[in-house]
Amino acid sequence: MISFERPDGKPVQAYISEPANAKNAPGVVVIQEWWGIDDEMRSIADRLAKAGYRALVPDLYRGKLALEANEAEHLMKDLNFGDAASQDIRGAVQHLKATGSAKVAVTGFCMGGALTILSAGLVPECDGTVVWYGYPPLEYVDAQAIQKPMLAHWALHDEFFSIAGVGQLEQKLKAAGVDYDFHRYDSKHAFANPKSDSRHLPPLQFNSVAADLAWDRTMTFLKNQLAP
Repeated sequence: MISFERPDGKPVQAYISEPANAKNAPGVVVIQEWWGIDDEMRSIADRLAKAGYRALVPDLYRGKLALEANEAEHLMKDLNFGDAASQDIRGAVQHLKATGSAKVAVTGFCMGGALTILSAGLVPECDGTVVWYGYPPLEYVDAQAIQKPMLAHWALHDEFFSIAGVGQLEQKLKAAGVDYDFHRYDSKHAFANPKSDSRHLPPLQFNSVAADLAWDRTMTFLKNQLAP
């Protein structure tokens, strides 16, 4: 764990994972699911580090971790999304850039996906975003402010984030001229999380085929967007 400063000067703790040759490596800020920074979020950062990226996971819950869905819902509802995007996530992007990463992307899962979309408009230093099955209320999406490419992965049978809302979001981005690439998978929510089945929540289901395809697309996107 490390500490970095938000634009307003307040400190934030974060998990960082770096490649063997971290000097001048591009960066990726990883935004947690509603559970918090658990082993899965750390493993995603480690996966990105092995692929050559400096991965930083800001602790939006300030040390708290949910084990049950009702706990996660409570923590998520207590989170100020605008502040998290414009301060915590922006600060994380700024930290990676100030410490050697010329280009930095933001990616997030579930709740983190929604925050990634907000960050696309609120973090001007961001060089691209990868969204995993999550979006905020569409009235909060300032599509005109999104200047960098967005890749997004959606679940057709998502009970938390309606696929109909994805279509509405897509139209909003299209009207604003955003460079976006949406992919829809025949799967349920959190299909890329291997721990989804062990949560014993019917709306969640791991889908290895969809996950592998989404990760392949993600790695291609990151390589294209963050190359020197």
